[in-house]
Amino acid sequence: MERDAATGGTARATVLLTGASGFIGAAIAAALARAGCRVLCGVRDPDKAARDLGACEFRAVDFAALTDAQAWLPLLDGVDVVVNAVGIFAERGTQTFELLHRRGPIALFTACAQANVRAVIQISALGADEHATTPYHLSKKAADDYLVGLGLPAAILQPSLVYGPGGVSARMFGTLATMPLLLLPEGGRQRVQPVHLDDVVAAIVRLATTASGTVGTVGGGPAVRQDWPQGRIPVVGPTALGLRDYLAELRHTLGQPGALRVLPVPAALVRAGLPLMTRLAPGLPLNQDALAMLARGNTGDPAPMQRLLGRPPRAVEAFVPPRWRAAARTQAVLGWQLPILRTAVALVWIITGIVSLGLYPVQDSYALLARAGVPEALRPLALYGAAGLDLLFGLMCFAPARWRFPWIWAAQAALILGYTVIISVRLPEFWLHPYGPLTKNLPMLAVLWLLGTLERKRWTT
Repeated sequence: MERDAATGGTARATVLLTGASGFIGAAIAAALARAGCRVLCGVRDPDKAARDLGACEFRAVDFAALTDAQAWLPLLDGVDVVVNAVGIFAERGTQTFELLHRRGPIALFTACAQANVRAVIQISALGADEHATTPYHLSKKAADDYLVGLGLPAAILQPSLVYGPGGVSARMFGTLATMPLLLLPEGGRQRVQPVHLDDVVAAIVRLATTASGTVGTVGGGPAVRQDWPQGRIPVVGPTALGLRDYLAELRHTLGQPGALRVLPVPAALVRAGLPLMTRLAPGLPLNQDALAMLARGNTGDPAPMQRLLGRPPRAVEAFVPPRWRAAARTQAVLGWQLPILRTAVALVWIITGIVSLGLYPVQDSYALLARAGVPEALRPLALYGAAGLDLLFGLMCFAPARWRFPWIWAAQAALILGYTVIISVRLPEFWLHPYGPLTKNLPMLAVLWLLGTLERKRWTT
């Protein structure tokens, strides 16, 4: 604890928050600061995070370099409460479950015990228990079990699906809820108990601030009150719902017209189609483990959460305030419309390339090239080179987001503009053609502009 001169000597808690730049972490940082805490935000890149999180004192925290308790001790000097909000849903490169969910947190918790930190708040996951089977749940459970075994005052929060602005799962379920027809494994009978981000954050702030009420000592340091909530706490909404019912309520909440139409699909078929779905909607948390965790169910007792908040958690119908509905609905609809647009653009390029390679009479293609002013010797290169470029552009539309060049849409637009200029000069009659071969370039350019604008930032977990 330290004294705050601005409040006439009132003590305030110092909280080390890891994962402060994440979806849940950023909301926790702002709320703790509003509650009067001194917040030490642990992030990998403090310079970058400082532009987004103004309420923090930043600390460089890289779990890859902090797998030993001794490395954590300098960061815990003067810290009263630690909140660990580091987590990933899918592994990527060196960012693994073993490192971020198990080794790093275990080293942190060991250091907390050595530094006499008053309390630890660990953000785990609902399902990280004795029935866990996926690497995600098992890695979370390993760190949770270790923390419990330390005997340190610790609250292990286990959220269900968290809904909130900017959340990947919120975006995914919003997208699903607004689709005209939805294919759900087993018809969406899986049980979920979604909770709003604001309630998750409110529970964490309540735990962090009430941990400052001390009673006696533990290991030479202050101890939390005996009635401070400890152990595993399910962080869930007030009511368990079938996935289909949740999506129907969310559709209504977003103001999307019409009823939710669901086509039941065997789970095996959904698993087989996962590669295509993730290719069309990169960044969405869709994988085999996600389906397995969904099939298991994601529910818990809401009573502990209600006691923490002093009120019932927010219901699904109150997830989206009326003033945000139009914007949230637009974002949700774009979630499925943009992949359709991208697929349509890809098919235009691919079909054009295939047609140019021989389905359309080659001699007729050469005749058009001649009228466009291409020398005879260069006509094969122009025809087959352009066809190859069309195919490449089409296939690039389906490439994983990390492989797609950021200028792919601009390059496609430049090629279309080039064709349009050449044809306008050499074959101006195509502007007056009843099928509009050149006027169709205008909506195509508009679509490329839209894709280049809205797909600039890839979805992340």
